[in-house]
Amino acid sequence: MTAALALGDALGVPPLAMAELLPVIEAVMVAKLNEQMVHSDG
Repeated sequence: MTAALALGDALGVPPLAMAELLPVIEAVMVAKLNEQMVHSDG
């Protein structure tokens, strides 16, 4: 979480916006990783 907030800060994204966006971004990342794992299993 700290690294994600630091990245947002470096990109000029306000911390409150990052706090709102991170859960959505995390959900998409997890879904895509799960898709990749399913496809790689054959």
